Amino acid sequence: MPPTTRRTGRLVRAGQYLALLAYLAFLAFPFLWLLSTAFKPPRELGSLHPTWIPADPTLANFRQAFDEQPLLRAGLNSLVAASCAAFLAVAVGTPMAYVLARRRSLPARAAAGWVVVSQAFPFVLVIVPLFLLLKNLHQIDSLPGLILVYVVWALPFALWMLVGYVRAVPVELEEAAAVDGAGRARILASVTGPLLGPGMVATGLFAFVSAWNEFFFALVLLKTPQKQTLPVVLTHFLGAEGTADLGPLAAGALCATLPSLVVFAAVQKRITGGMLAGAVKH
Repeated sequence: MPPTTRRTGRLVRAGQYLALLAYLAFLAFPFLWLLSTAFKPPRELGSLHPTWIPADPTLANFRQAFDEQPLLRAGLNSLVAASCAAFLAVAVGTPMAYVLARRRSLPARAAAGWVVVSQAFPFVLVIVPLFLLLKNLHQIDSLPGLILVYVVWALPFALWMLVGYVRAVPVELEEAAAVDGAGRARILASVTGPLLGPGMVATGLFAFVSAWNEFFFALVLLKTPQKQTLPVVLTHFLGAEGTADLGPLAAGALCATLPSLVVFAAVQKRITGGMLAGAVKH
């Protein structure tokens, strides 16, 4: 390889690494600033010269946050809603994705196109009919009603992901099972389903995080304080005139952020394997 080509290749790689480092810094900045703010005393929070590392770190913000607002109960509500929504989205979406991936008919293609188009609908467009529907079902101000909304809202994304994973499974395996007399349900449960494990974990995790961080539906549908989720309770640290109690707010937001980070770290390998499996074309 000529020296000029080698130098150009090194410069390209160096530029790629610099761009990656800049992107990582961009992603890490809000979390690091949140972490710093959560441990700062009020005197440092009001300083005209903010610093990254607190000069006098304190846990008072965490004590104040848990004393003023029911963060534990709100966190439990968010955990129940997000876990149930993720489980149901994967349970319902897997057989639907199997049909969309294996059936190449016009209705299947139209359904797949509608799934993609539905992702463009804004929340405000559907909240009024959704509210009226849940009112008729007597599910306003209830966690089951909120879970139902989260499942419906997560299904398009779950289907879009799972269809790619199903298509990555060789059809020859299903044909061999069909020759042995297995039906579609048996093939999905015994042959295709086990191979979709990493993809199902990745899809469920994204559905979980989406429901865990969701704010708008929870704000509109839940009115009883004991049933509110964590993102809604965190807004209680904001005053009526837009003032914010920064210390407790940062402490509560940090506690709300850690569970999703822990879950991501715990299943990181399965997420990577599932995403790569969904990207393979046979």
